[in-house]
Amino acid sequence: MWFDPICPWAWLTSRWLLEVEQVRPVRVDFHVMSLSVLNEGRDLPEEYREMLDTGWAPVRICIAAEQRYGTDKLRDLYTALGTRIHPGGQERGPDLYAAALAEAGLDPDLVKAGESTEYDEALRASHNAGMKPVGTDVGTPVIHAPGPEGRPVAFFGPVITPAPRGEAAGRLWDGVLLVSATPGFYELKRSREQGPIFD
Repeated sequence: MWFDPICPWAWLTSRWLLEVEQVRPVRVDFHVMSLSVLNEGRDLPEEYREMLDTGWAPVRICIAAEQRYGTDKLRDLYTALGTRIHPGGQERGPDLYAAALAEAGLDPDLVKAGESTEYDEALRASHNAGMKPVGTDVGTPVIHAPGPEGRPVAFFGPVITPAPRGEAAGRLWDGVLLVSATPGFYELKRSREQGPIFD
């Protein structure tokens, strides 16, 4: 799964996928995409642009952590960040990032990566690897999964709230794989009637 830690919908999808791991033979690896990278050069409302301007730090920190410690530790960092940002409702900033790094057992000094361009090449590479199979007219979450006969499938979503638990999570996984593996299937959508529910 490709995530941007500032996205509440990606957070909910990630929690669903961790439930899927408990009921299906699935192992989730987390990778970084960036809404700030995705939306570069686009004409956007000022409020959304401001959010994206502050979105660089957390993705840079995530990439720096992955580069130094590996994908498994990125998983731990995403959980520590997301718990604070989404259900915790804490303000994003260096204090939050340092606390999340420490909780994940990572060097809190990596918070400095948030203000550096040192990892931007790796960030863009990770972002592009996630987005290439699905295009740039979607956001996050993006999932790559094994499809029928070993052919991989990739898709945006699902956008869900709240995150299904137990066997309900497994059934949603089964259905998502079924439709995403259907040749020529592109979209299934309805209007959102409620915001994210972090239970």
